[in-house]
Amino acid sequence: MKKLLSLLVLTLIITVFLASEILAIPSFARKYNMTCKTCHSPFPALKPYGEEFAGYGFVLKDQDAPRYFVDTGDPELSLIRDLPLAFRLDGYVTYNQSNLEKSDFNAPLLFKILSGGALTKDVAYYVYYILENGESGKIEDAWFMFNNLFGSNLDLTIGQFQVSDPLFKRELRLTRDDYYIYKVKPGLSNTDLTYDRGIMLAYGFDSGTDLTLQVVNGNGIGEGVSDVFDDDKYKNFFGRISQDAGEHLRIGAMAYSGKEEKIISDIARTNQFWIVGGDATISFDPLELNLQYIERSDDNALFTENKTDAKTRGAFGELIYRPEGDASKWYGVAIFNWIESDFRESNLKQLGVHLGYVLRRNIRLVTEYSHNFTDKFGKMSVGFVSAF
Repeated sequence: MKKLLSLLVLTLIITVFLASEILAIPSFARKYNMTCKTCHSPFPALKPYGEEFAGYGFVLKDQDAPRYFVDTGDPELSLIRDLPLAFRLDGYVTYNQSNLEKSDFNAPLLFKILSGGALTKDVAYYVYYILENGESGKIEDAWFMFNNLFGSNLDLTIGQFQVSDPLFKRELRLTRDDYYIYKVKPGLSNTDLTYDRGIMLAYGFDSGTDLTLQVVNGNGIGEGVSDVFDDDKYKNFFGRISQDAGEHLRIGAMAYSGKEEKIISDIARTNQFWIVGGDATISFDPLELNLQYIERSDDNALFTENKTDAKTRGAFGELIYRPEGDASKWYGVAIFNWIESDFRESNLKQLGVHLGYVLRRNIRLVTEYSHNFTDKFGKMSVGFVSAF
């Protein structure tokens, strides 16, 4: 145990030294010549101003980006002068990851190449290429967004995105522990609340009410066959409503339903499902509490001849502490995940405690301990998260 602690301390010291040499900042901050703190607290977690910036297609309503587009003399050509490009690099030293009772260098654990921005008025894009866990790379987020359609507050997004993005964005969490209920696929189902292909419509009212509707393939973002990505004839439908209830509370409700088909022994069999849930964010500086509850029902998740209903339910609670708001150098996060399913392999009770230090606005040094009460083991990690 003493050797492990010495190893973790040494790694943290080395990480501080190396990270202090990284001086670059991400592309949106470069575009507007401003600090990452304007939108993040700390990165990648978004402040309300950052959410508004993303919702307007990576454009600030109250500030122009000089010389962002090339003046070609053709008003019908919209050409970005410098391609927006950014990178993210994460690495850790871990102990007892996956209950293997050994230490490991998980560095680099994640590397992303990101690009995004406004292509012209009310049209934006976002895409990133990711290499994770030493595997070959792939594209996850990749979409176009059309803002203010028909002169209204209606936005249209088409491409690859996470079904759960209107709830809590997994890519913006501060912890290594995930929002695990979003990833559950009971039995042989291909459908969860993470990445999928489709369209998303969003409308915001002046009253603080937001409506979202999605139509997606329902089978994730795997490879297509003969230029066809959907592996059955069905589409899935997602809807959400959220409401600001004063300065410190936001509440929301969602519903997701669909049908999926698999060919089993040359016989087409289907699984029909529905998912409902509620979410809330309670914010009183210096604390922010995010809550999510999900209930799911599948009528044939094993795609058998004799259908058997299966229930899955779960939740997470995430408490974020920033002692000095967005100026905090230190912050802490506690996250609890709970899943209970008729498919016992999905069951989970897990508590994670995360402590971070903002070395630079775009560099975080982190340590996290997570205890799995279901399988009775704990895991520890120390590392860095950087964007440049």
